[in-house]
Amino acid sequence: ITQYTDSGTTYRVHTFRGSGKFYVSSGSADVDWLVIAGGAAGAIGGGGAGGMQTGTGYAVSAGTYTVTVGAGGAGASAANTGASGSNSVALGTTSTGGGGGAGNTAGQVGAAGGSGGGHYGGHAAGAGTAGQGNAGGSSGTSSGGGGKGEAGDTDANGDGGDGATGYGITATAPTYAGGGGSGSADSGTPGDGGGGAGSSSKAGSGGVPNSGGGGGGGDNSPSLLEGGSGGAGIVIIRYEVAA
Repeated sequence: ITQYTDSGTTYRVHTFRGSGKFYVSSGSADVDWLVIAGGAAGAIGGGGAGGMQTGTGYAVSAGTYTVTVGAGGAGASAANTGASGSNSVALGTTSTGGGGGAGNTAGQVGAAGGSGGGHYGGHAAGAGTAGQGNAGGSSGTSSGGGGKGEAGDTDANGDGGDGATGYGITATAPTYAGGGGSGSADSGTPGDGGGGAGSSSKAGSGGVPNSGGGGGGGDNSPSLLEGGSGGAGIVIIRYEVAA
């Protein structure tokens, strides 16, 4: 629990980096909220970011509210689609885990999710979820995972999609939910907001913990080289207090 003042308003912030409970001891208040799911793992295509949703004015009263923070998907070999991230749930909102990047087994596609996983070998990328993220990229030999702010490959072939800003533990607004860069020949840079970098010669990098970032894709040979794991999600709840 932290507290800061921004433009004359003082906020108390409850940050959940893992699942827990939000307790309201008495009274009632309207709270702002940020719910980000776990990012997906890359394989060769970059992993999609976890779904990100934010809002204001959720009415809470005395009681206990369950908060579930989704884990990131575990890294996959190049032969398998990356594992999707897990959902995060709080205050009546469910954000969907990111979709895994495609592997090099025939017919594999990027998985759908909060943001979708990137493709490999001309197969389809995964779709994003409206209001939560964007699709994986569709360019090049392999493509980056989608982020909250844009689809994969928006900046260049293989790049993860950038994320978006949300509430933080200080007045500085962090960027979350970036997609993972692709591996193989189109190894890409990570999307802003915690995505992992892709690589053409080694395992992809993991998404940043508690960003919901997607993992980067790795080399496609040998198959033991893995895509990076997705970053776990986060839930932030804040409300105004007297200075």
